[in-house]
Amino acid sequence: MTTGQIRKALSGFYYVYADQQTFQTRGRGNFRKRGLTPLVGDYVRFESTNLNEGYVLELLPRKNQLVRPPVANIDQAVVVTSAVKPDFSSNLLDRFLITLEANGIKPIIYLTKTDLLSPARYQELQTTLAYYRQLGYPTLVAKEPYAKTSVAELTAHFKDKLTVFTGQSGAGKSTLLNHISPDLNLKTAAVSESLSRGKHTTRHVELLPLFGGLVADTPGFSALNLAEIDLEELGRLFPEFMQAAPLCKFRECQHDKEPGCEVKRQVEAGTILKSRYENYLQFREEKKAEKPKYGKGGKY
Repeated sequence: MTTGQIRKALSGFYYVYADQQTFQTRGRGNFRKRGLTPLVGDYVRFESTNLNEGYVLELLPRKNQLVRPPVANIDQAVVVTSAVKPDFSSNLLDRFLITLEANGIKPIIYLTKTDLLSPARYQELQTTLAYYRQLGYPTLVAKEPYAKTSVAELTAHFKDKLTVFTGQSGAGKSTLLNHISPDLNLKTAAVSESLSRGKHTTRHVELLPLFGGLVADTPGFSALNLAEIDLEELGRLFPEFMQAAPLCKFRECQHDKEPGCEVKRQVEAGTILKSRYENYLQFREEKKAEKPKYGKGGKY
């Protein structure tokens, strides 16, 4: 048996990269019986007599996975965020960030459509996003959104990493990918003026070797909910809350209605961005309003 990584899945075939070669393989029949689906990015054990015939025999443990794009073992995600059309939303940005944090995926923030902003609004967003940079998130904001220097700064993060692209519909994910690698020729769909939402284009996923790492060639989820995140876990997905929490009066402080909360004190002092805290409270309300889910085994 040989160990390799699935770099592409198409029409029932898994293209596994090992020993600097790509092997066309099929999955074993018992994967389906066991409810397992090999994903692009999976490390697998496989057998092959030649490059065109082989079988994936075993899936190795994943550190994480996404549904859209269906990729496993992701190191980082570029959160493509639009300045206008659709307008910048700190709420949406924070949703992406906590979803990635919950999956152990490092976020990189990339702001697009900055060339459409007034100087005052551009400066305002620069200030807002400087806060995210302080939190440790690489954040790229330039007056010319696809400037060579910005793209080069972004691709410098790719080495030895598996990177996916995500962000709101119509934010320019495909356009950014095309600037990174013009050979991709990804379809870019015009933003619907009436809905301010992009039109989805679906294609298979492939991991491409770019700038010393691997990049998923298909942009990912553009809408998300918080169903997979526990209410009690929410505060731990905000790095600045985690830093402040040891100074809260109560050990399990939820930074909501408790007295002596250091997070609330820092919000009032302006150390923690007010919009971040307001988004956190909104996410808490959404989680509280969720209906419990029931499966065959009861609540899950």
